This record gives sequence, structure tokens and C-alpha cells, in this order.
Amino acid sequence: MKILILGAGQVGSTAATSLAREEANDVTIVDRDPRVLRELQDRLDVRTVVGEASHPDVLERAGAADADIIVALTDSDEVNMVACQVAYTLFHTPTKIARIRAAAYMTQDRLFAPDAIAVDVRISPEQLVTEHIEQLIRYPGALQVLDFADRRVRLVGARAHYGGLLVGRPVRELSEHLPQTETRVVAIYRGGESIIPDGDTVIQENDEVFFVAGRRDIRRMMNEMRRADEPVRRVVIAGGGNIGYRLALALEQHNQVKLIERDAKRARIISEQLNRTIVLNGDSADEDLLLEENVDHTDVFCAVTNADEANILSAMLAKRLGCRRVIALVNRPAYAELIQAGTIDIAISPQQVTLGSLLAHVRRGDVVKVHSLRRGAAEAIEAIAHGDRDSSRVVGRAVEDVPLPPGTTISAIVRGEKIMAAHHDTVIEAEDHVILFMTDRRHIDAVERLFQVGVTFV
Repeated sequence: MKILILGAGQVGSTAATSLAREEANDVTIVDRDPRVLRELQDRLDVRTVVGEASHPDVLERAGAADADIIVALTDSDEVNMVACQVAYTLFHTPTKIARIRAAAYMTQDRLFAPDAIAVDVRISPEQLVTEHIEQLIRYPGALQVLDFADRRVRLVGARAHYGGLLVGRPVRELSEHLPQTETRVVAIYRGGESIIPDGDTVIQENDEVFFVAGRRDIRRMMNEMRRADEPVRRVVIAGGGNIGYRLALALEQHNQVKLIERDAKRARIISEQLNRTIVLNGDSADEDLLLEENVDHTDVFCAVTNADEANILSAMLAKRLGCRRVIALVNRPAYAELIQAGTIDIAISPQQVTLGSLLAHVRRGDVVKVHSLRRGAAEAIEAIAHGDRDSSRVVGRAVEDVPLPPGTTISAIVRGEKIMAAHHDTVIEAEDHVILFMTDRRHIDAVERLFQVGVTFV
């Protein structure tokens, strides 16, 4: 597949790194900065073009006429939209994806109607990150909460702690603890290494456990991994930018929310737009301010400013002062790896959250949902099975007979309104939504081929 990425910033570089590692992809990157492009070319098998992403001559040199997909990820919404329009009008590029940050554009569906601006898919990193953090707050103790099948099924990652009902016990006892519940442990990470669990696998303290469950069963399943956490009531948000504002707006109906913003003008603007949130003008790394606002009695502290260092320092300070759980937004992958094993409970990478939304539109076969996990090393996928036993590698076959690549498991199947944990003898039917977990995303090509329908196959 020929993919043209416009913009080599943090999101664009992450997307290029992920897509270029797959043999089936031919990736070209366009950016104005030749230094950044040289760095990418030194470590990735990609082609680069220096120039303005929306200029017709630059897009022509980049191969827009032959591209299957154009992904516009520059820092400018307007450049991204114009680039997609130029690619459609002049080069008839089939699929056009644009990063659009401004809510003023995102809420106007008529702008992107078939006879209007030629953008097939709109991606808002700020909105995706906001929804990601909101889910973590709704399920205390979770490290990741990912939606599938129109939010009817969720993949949840949680750290096993002493007091969890299944900790120190084999996985097979889960069915005894939660009878008549469609849940399944799909992967365990222990000391950084992945384990594909079977019934005899014993869950140990500090294991990072991923499980699939219906929405109503998640809290019961969390109790299997750790003692039940108290519901989140008090939240402090550091940073009143797009993410901080959206998060406060999403939480203020059900939580006591305080937002700390350093810029007085911005603080005044968002205080007028929020209804119940208390907006404070100050420095989120000011110990006296945090103590004055009772951070020691706060359930969750979310640091979502534009500066990684400020997020890390304020989150560490809040934790030291007694906040129950702290979350920090961290753009640099190296920082995220270092801090999550320490004082900070969860480090969120906007690039990884955004990447999953992008990958769903790049995958072959009918892949409708992709979530990037473990800093891009693993993936969770929702694919729809089509065809029949003669034209499909999965339809009409039991799970144990599907030729899955190493490290890949079928976790759950959604059939109509029915949610089923996937067992070895579960037979996949046409139009089933199949949820897979991959501990090694290098095998993604093999998984995609499983869900491609052909007249014949080998």
C-alpha cells in the first residue's frame, strides 16, 4: 500500500515509524524541515520530500498520483484540509485522512459532505486523548480502557495487586468466580515480557493483565485483579488547553473538578465556558497552591499542559503530597517509558492514542478498530469476518483451527447483540466482529490476510 504522510511532527513521525515497519507499506513523508526528514530517513525505510504539504507540485513529487492513502498530520488544520482537497481534485487519491484540532471544524459535518471539503476521515488527537483519560477516571485502577463493537466490549489493562480475588490463582478459576460472565484474560505482561495465558497460568502480583469484558462486567473483573478502588470524586486538572478544557467539560457533571491554568487570560476565558469547574490561575507545580487546594484529598491529578517537564514535575509533586492517583501527558516516548515505572501511575502518549484511530483506516481486510498498546509493540484489533468456508480463512472454522500467527489470540466475538468470550471450539460465523490481541504487531500482515475474502486461497 502506498501511503503519503504530510507532516513529520510527533504524530506524523510516530505514524511513519509504525507504518514503515510493515513490509506491505511504501511510505513517503513530506515536511518543510529537511533536518527532521534526514533523521527519519536514517532510521526508517521511507522516501522523503521537502516542501509545503498543500502545494500541488510538492504532492506530485511525493507521488500523490499513485498513493492509496494521504494522511495530513501537519500542525495546521487549514493546510491539512487544503492538502486533502488538492490530492482529490488533481490526483484522485482514494482515501484522505486529516488531523483537525479545532472543534469549530470538527462539529461541522456539512463541511465534509461528499460535495464539500474532500476529507474522508477526521482525526482529533485532543478529543481522542480526552476520551482516553475520561475512561481511566471512570474505571479507577485501570491502566488502559479500550472500546470495541460500538462500546459494547472493552479491553482493559490493570496491574494485579495483593487482595485481588484471582491474584495467586490459576486463570481457569475465573469462570468459577464469575459464572455466566463473558470475560477472558487475553495477555499478561510480567517483567516486560508477554505471556499468552492458558487455564493453568497463575496471575502474580504486579502482573500487567489485559482482559476483555462487556461494559457491565468490567468492575467485577477489576475486583479479580485488585481490591476495589473507591469511585473518583475529586479531580484536579493541570493545564487549561484544549485537552484540559475538554476533560473538565466531560467530568464536571459527575465529579468535583478544579482546573489550574497558568495564563490569566486563558483561565478567565475557560472559567466563563465551564459550568461547575473551579478554575484557578496559578502554577500547577506550586506546592503551596496544591496544598491550599487539598491535593492530599484528591482522587486523581491529571497533568495535561503542553510541556512534558511541567506535567512530570507537577504529577510527581501531587503524588508526594498525597494524591491517590496521578496521570501525566507525555509526548516524548523515552520519558513515558522512564516515568510510568516510578511515582507516576499512568503516562499517556498522545501519539500512541492517535495512532490507533489512524491504523483502522490503513489496515487491509474489514478492520474497523485498532488500538496501539505497549508503546506500539502490541495491538488490539476488531475485524469483521466475511464470506463463507470456501472464500474465507476464518468463517466456518473453530478458533483452534484458525491459523493465527505467533503471539496472536482471538479474545472475543460479537455476534449481533451477543458477546462471547472466544474458546477453542467457538465457531466463527459470517459478519461476526472478531476481537484479536497481538503481542507482536510484526505479524499484522498475516492477521490482515486472514480477514480478506477471495475466490480461492492457499
